[in-house]
Amino acid sequence: MNNVNNQSLILPWSIALVILFPALILLLGELVHSYEKQNRPLAGTLRIIRNFLLPVLALMIFLQKVLGYNLSSDLVKGIQTLFWICLIHASLSLLNVVLFEQAQGNTWRSRVPKLLIDLSRLFLITVGIAIVLATVWSADLAGLATALGVSSIVIALALQDTLGSIMSGIALLFERPFSVGDWLKVGDVVGQVIDINWRAVRLQTLEREMIVIPHKLISSEMVRNFSQPLPLHAERFRVGFSYQDAPNMAKQILKSTALATEGILSHPDPEIFTISYDDSYITYEVKFFIEDYGHLEEIRDRFVTRVWYAAQRNNLNIPFPIRTVYHYHGPTSQDKKYSQKVAQSMESIPSFVPLDKQADPLKKSSDRVILQHFGSGEYIIKEGDEGHALYIIVSGQAALLVDDISEQEQQVLELNSGEFFGEMALFSGEKSPVSIMAIGDLEVMTLGLNVVNQMIERQPRFGREIGQILEVRRRAIANLESGLKNGHF
Repeated sequence: MNNVNNQSLILPWSIALVILFPALILLLGELVHSYEKQNRPLAGTLRIIRNFLLPVLALMIFLQKVLGYNLSSDLVKGIQTLFWICLIHASLSLLNVVLFEQAQGNTWRSRVPKLLIDLSRLFLITVGIAIVLATVWSADLAGLATALGVSSIVIALALQDTLGSIMSGIALLFERPFSVGDWLKVGDVVGQVIDINWRAVRLQTLEREMIVIPHKLISSEMVRNFSQPLPLHAERFRVGFSYQDAPNMAKQILKSTALATEGILSHPDPEIFTISYDDSYITYEVKFFIEDYGHLEEIRDRFVTRVWYAAQRNNLNIPFPIRTVYHYHGPTSQDKKYSQKVAQSMESIPSFVPLDKQADPLKKSSDRVILQHFGSGEYIIKEGDEGHALYIIVSGQAALLVDDISEQEQQVLELNSGEFFGEMALFSGEKSPVSIMAIGDLEVMTLGLNVVNQMIERQPRFGREIGQILEVRRRAIANLESGLKNGHF
């Protein structure tokens, strides 16, 4: 009679395994494929159920219900243990997805540190193992706990350094002095936090190297966090200028250079300090703010490079340790070198520009020709600036830019050696409608309005040339603006 009953129960279980099991596998496969396309974290949990939990469950049902294995069989107990392990794994994955991976920003769930999640997972796994041992293998948990208590003392003594790091990590977890993504300085090491685990913190340095620092070491070191409480970082740079350069002028040039450097914030404003009077120069300190410490090197390089160009344009001297003997018998040797350089630069100017190549540019300071250098990305003219001079390119290239509807700069023309700019604001008396930016290193010859008027009087052809070029550029700007309005660009 029992055999008949057993055989009558085998058929439904067999049908269920043959039909339901493949159907569930196919259904979960489609769900996994759909969720992966949507980048939903639940796809990982469904994959665990499809690949591990369901096959082990089907095997356990097949052994018990179809083949009739006894529950006390070691094989059945082994399969049951494997099933519980897969169930715990799937449950923890689902719990992690529901509580943390799908958590919205600025909620307590999104701010829970990974270390706390790992410790909670370890605790739940330990509880799950205890349940499996008690239900499947009928283990004596009291005796097991006693044995674990004795062995844990031995393990604790052997792993006291590791456990010390874990306890320090737990203390850091509750204190929360930093989080993943913050830039830290620990001792002499500077890096961005990429992971906080049980034992250590992993930093990625500016050299793209990974540094592993145990929690125990961090707890005994002074830690500087460049990202908290504000993401702003103040960087300081010192430079020396000659005693002949007025401090207020030097400070103003340093501040304007900082404000013109991409990446340096205008709020808070850069601050310039006169630090000390040293043997051969006055030391100034520039304090500027940046938003992301990870871009510090490139922003600092950009600023320090532009300081040289700004100093050259404004005749500021950056002394180096030499002894200079000054003799004045008319123009200095430095002035003569400057005159020679101006004369050489005039040779590259087109013939239609009526420059007196034999004239001494030092005779009249108000009308003299000035050579200026600009670095890549620097603005010679900014849109809205007033026009005071005409610029002729001696070497290098520049871009003529205008702002579109969304206030993004668009390049209209590329200006090369021999071409000039600045005529739009110089002759109209209005503010410049365009910006001019250096492409690479740029050397320009600056001519004041008086000089330009004298040149036009001496050679009217030059005035006509300026008018033609001015009209061409205005048409190019109008075409660009028309194209932007019609959505062609």
